[in-house]
Amino acid sequence: MDVRKVILNLLKKKKELKVTDVIKVTGFSRAYISRIFQELRQENKVVLVGKANRARYVLPNVEEIEKAQKKILNIRQTLINKNLSEDIVLDKIKKESGIFFGLRQNVSHILDYAFTEMLNNAIEHSGSKKITIKMARDSKSINFEVIDRGIGIFNHIIQARGLKNELEAIQDLLKGKQTTAPKVHTGEGIFFTSKAVDLLTIKGSNKKLIIDNRINDIFIRDIRRIKGTEVICKIFLNSSKDLSAIFKEYAGENFKFDKTRVTIKLFETGQSYISRSQARRVLFGLEKFKIIILDFRNIETIGQGFADEVFRVWQKKHPNIQIIYKNYNENIEFMIKRVLD
Repeated sequence: MDVRKVILNLLKKKKELKVTDVIKVTGFSRAYISRIFQELRQENKVVLVGKANRARYVLPNVEEIEKAQKKILNIRQTLINKNLSEDIVLDKIKKESGIFFGLRQNVSHILDYAFTEMLNNAIEHSGSKKITIKMARDSKSINFEVIDRGIGIFNHIIQARGLKNELEAIQDLLKGKQTTAPKVHTGEGIFFTSKAVDLLTIKGSNKKLIIDNRINDIFIRDIRRIKGTEVICKIFLNSSKDLSAIFKEYAGENFKFDKTRVTIKLFETGQSYISRSQARRVLFGLEKFKIIILDFRNIETIGQGFADEVFRVWQKKHPNIQIIYKNYNENIEFMIKRVLD
């Protein structure tokens, strides 16, 4: 039996084949059939599309290759974090799947940016030997995950900033301009990704941070403690967001990330915001912004020391920066007005 001829004849009829299809027809072993397919690939007579149990072979015809790729709408890979390049990983996903086929240009730009930024963070900062990536497309959205088992994003920030706990790390992260490696990164990746995607979830330690742009809100949930970091992004196929517009809104025309506002959500950490040291931690690094919005939702009260440090002392040192506060109750408003009188 000429197995090569059998394969090529079957491909002309069925358009695509798996190794198991040929095994059923010929009765030969998987190893032998796989070797024949490898020879045909080297001779450019067949093309492999997909990997592992999704692997299938087609004729070297652009139309047939695209048809096969379009059927592959989810991928999962575990990568060795050594000499790893996020752009090469992205290019392979585009070549081996149909996830990016027919995307609106603005959605494609957002997906390119968000995926490479989140994967780069894992490559550069996690210290994890392996990184798992997942990406899937359905009729409404594209979701991707970047999972590492390294130090964990919140632990990394705690150690680098000398903070007390995960909630303080989350506050620091949400400031947008902070980075634990200022000579390498400007701290913009997570910030811009959080503005561009429709839903961003970051899991680390025992906390889950959820940034939901559909309702313009942020949530924090307790989770079972995990090792490393898990980042999950969702982008809707009908998204009208434009990445260039987001850059311009938050960075100005010169893209130097120095011309905008930042919202700081204050989270309960077992006690109210009372001391000046708490205020200084909250305000650390914010002198780079022009507008600071303090969100007091779910905060019952603040101390005079905290209010005085923010609204009188720090404001006096930075008169060109506007401080806005929202979602406050009458107790908080009273304390703020007291230090301003």
